[in-house]
Amino acid sequence: MTAYRIEVAGAVEESSKGSASIVAGIPIMLFITFTLLMLQLHSFSRAMLVFLTGPLGIAGVAGALLVSGRPFGFVALLGVIALMGMIQRNSVILIDQIEQDRAAGVPTWDAIVESAVRRLRPIVLTAAAAVLAMVPLSRSGFWGPMAVAIMGGLIVATVLTLLALPAMYAAWFRVKREAPAPV
Repeated sequence: MTAYRIEVAGAVEESSKGSASIVAGIPIMLFITFTLLMLQLHSFSRAMLVFLTGPLGIAGVAGALLVSGRPFGFVALLGVIALMGMIQRNSVILIDQIEQDRAAGVPTWDAIVESAVRRLRPIVLTAAAAVLAMVPLSRSGFWGPMAVAIMGGLIVATVLTLLALPAMYAAWFRVKREAPAPV
């Protein structure tokens, strides 16, 4: 009787080692990121809202990698980590604008709606610039999965951030639309 054995070696083994080292640092990265968000936004609730927008791009990452036929390996994982920061940056911009409007005396509902409209162009333009910057990398054999992950994730996350984050803000802080004043 012959015994068979399978050994993982080569590129797969190295990718596994790289992924393991990244996964080991994720709790520290999440803690530091959340702490910085709390310091910047001066609120646990607002920091949590921004933090929760990070995963909005996962559907775009999966879709882009499937459509392009690229693997979700170590390099694509690096792209997902970078993507989380880009998504959270857009969320900070939007929440900061809402808070500035509220501080200026704008009713909360109006501040949410007007901030999303006012910040639409800057958020879309910065996301478009990042996506277009990844186009040359997307053709690379090595960096391609990272570029594709960032491109797909950022496109989906930008749309979802502009639509879902204002709704999440209104739900989180229980903001209700005020009835118009009688004429």
